Amino acid sequence: MAVADGAGRKVMELGRRVLGLDVRPSDHTIAVLHTNESEVPGLDRRETLQLMRIRLLGATGVVIMAISALGVGAQPVHQNPTSGLRVLGFFARAHTSTLAMCMIGATLVVMAWLLLGRFAVGGWGGNPRHRLTRSQMDRTLLLWIIPLSVAPPMFSNDVYSYLAQSEIAARGLDPYQVGPVDGLGLSNVLTNNVPNIWRETPAPYGPLFLWMGRGIAELTGSNIIAGVWMHRLLALAGVALIVWALPRLARRCGVAPVSALWLGAANPLVLFHLVGGVHNDAIMLGLMLAGLEFCLRAIDDAPVFDRNAWATLIFGAVVITLSSSIKITSIVALGFVGMALARRWGRGLRSILLAGCILAAIAIGTTVFVSGFSGLGFGWVYTLNQASTVRSYLSLPTAVSIITGFGGVLLGLGDHTTALLDLIRPMAEIVMAFVILRMLVATWTGRLNPIGALGVGLGALVLLFPVVQPWYLLWAIVPLAAWANRPAFRVPAVVLSVVVSMIVMPRGADFYVFQIVESAIATVLVGVLFIFLTRNVLPWRNQPGVSAPSQRPTAYGVSS
Repeated sequence: MAVADGAGRKVMELGRRVLGLDVRPSDHTIAVLHTNESEVPGLDRRETLQLMRIRLLGATGVVIMAISALGVGAQPVHQNPTSGLRVLGFFARAHTSTLAMCMIGATLVVMAWLLLGRFAVGGWGGNPRHRLTRSQMDRTLLLWIIPLSVAPPMFSNDVYSYLAQSEIAARGLDPYQVGPVDGLGLSNVLTNNVPNIWRETPAPYGPLFLWMGRGIAELTGSNIIAGVWMHRLLALAGVALIVWALPRLARRCGVAPVSALWLGAANPLVLFHLVGGVHNDAIMLGLMLAGLEFCLRAIDDAPVFDRNAWATLIFGAVVITLSSSIKITSIVALGFVGMALARRWGRGLRSILLAGCILAAIAIGTTVFVSGFSGLGFGWVYTLNQASTVRSYLSLPTAVSIITGFGGVLLGLGDHTTALLDLIRPMAEIVMAFVILRMLVATWTGRLNPIGALGVGLGALVLLFPVVQPWYLLWAIVPLAAWANRPAFRVPAVVLSVVVSMIVMPRGADFYVFQIVESAIATVLVGVLFIFLTRNVLPWRNQPGVSAPSQRPTAYGVSS
């Protein structure tokens, strides 16, 4: 009996250790990703002049990209406004030159973003001695967004799927049962613009997004250009919400708002894919971050949990649930809100159950209202896994399965890629669930800020997800930009953002190998020449006054 009791005790201790219930704060390795940033003065005259040059560099890049989108962007098959025009149609006829233009423009934007980081986060591993102001960052971001917001879609054709699915809903059909071919017909202009792989696929998006899309379809009908513009307005609204919420969340973590905006909003992935690519992830992220800010206002800022605090909490939870009605993944944020609320109440497991029941009721009520009032029902529950048919190398389990399967072919063992996918993907999902659970516990015990824990949980979700598109990386990078400010996070995040931004083709389609090679060579030559010519006028090197490796950190504005 004593042996059994001892074994049970050891199992219990191990379980608590694995879940993080008995881990000291200093032992939590994730916490090393964060430290409080220091208040620093604004830019001096020389740095302000350099900032203006950096701003102009980025603006030049996005203008070049916007022009190149007339030829290599995701132009519609029908109703292409540049088709047949002598001047504007030239870009569509000169694919190699236009591709080179786009790659050069993207390189200039990435260069400008990295240089802007000198005045936002400093060099590698150091705080900036002087930091640009919020108004300077906002003006820079706005200048870089405007050209891409008026250009044709780039890097993805998903917006045309949005239009077709929205038209299906507008016709009174169920977009969760029929795809564009069955719902609109193969000869429909909206169907013709949808990529072949998705023409027979039902919509994988939440009811709120298709509800808004149905309204757009009723306004624009079969006018593709007007429909794209309306969807881009939704994406821009989402980016605006990100810009509003991210600095406020950063202050709660003791991180400079400008630092968070640089990595989370001015990121090339945001510019190229949320703005240029017109992806609905923009509105999902914007609503999730805004709802998280309102929830934390109630939990952390209210001295007494009174009626106003309850109203703010409920409003924030509703906003987060609405974001999950765009894409379901953002519902994870409610779990971290619940753990933060349970910690505020401080009554052990009872507080977790109470917070969970309250937030679950809000989420269920909001989802039922949106699904029922929109008339779209709950068919979206059965189409969430539609994208898993795509094999994405950014997904770790998918990449491991494909590489291992290819190795088996080389060894003469046969192609077992599909079997490996069926085995490794569920294993990755178990690991993902464990990491999220561990982050939830860390939030409840107070070892991690809920914003940082949410970002780490979403990072595990993204990397271990069966399918990862380039813009999915923003699910983790954007919230983590408000908390994880150490080089251990920022360096990989910056490198990943740069690499992924540069390797995706501008219309989400393949080009001939010689076109890519020739364009890449031209881009490298232009980039190297530009760096050489501007080596003394732009802060390519760690100049005196740009960043200071060691400063005494002073809390930037922690409120939680």
